[in-house]
Amino acid sequence: MSSARNPRLVAAKARLDRLDWWRTPVRIEGLRLYTTPWFFRLPWLRRFDGYAFHRVILLRSDDVSDDLVTHELCHVWQMQHRPIRMPLSYLGTGYANNPYERQARAAAVATRSDGGQNEPVA
Repeated sequence: MSSARNPRLVAAKARLDRLDWWRTPVRIEGLRLYTTPWFFRLPWLRRFDGYAFHRVILLRSDDVSDDLVTHELCHVWQMQHRPIRMPLSYLGTGYANNPYERQARAAAVATRSDGGQNEPVA
């Protein structure tokens, strides 16, 4: 399925398009979304349910939340603007305190239909 027709990517893009955090909106053309449970069996990835690369988002299962898809698409958006700095930032700051991670969490919360009243994305 093309990314422009993938309903989960289209919905996540619509959420992120409400934010003006980067100079251009997130582009989903050519982006792929795959469910790959085996990927998350790797020891350093067991704690995650989603992972974003420049042109691919991997999900642990099909039933992950729309918040997580939005969170991972925010990472793609970040990499579209800072393709080297964003991935390398994890080497210096780690995961929990990474500013790109905090921004992706905030994007999921800020764009919820309930106005961010539920628990934040991990």
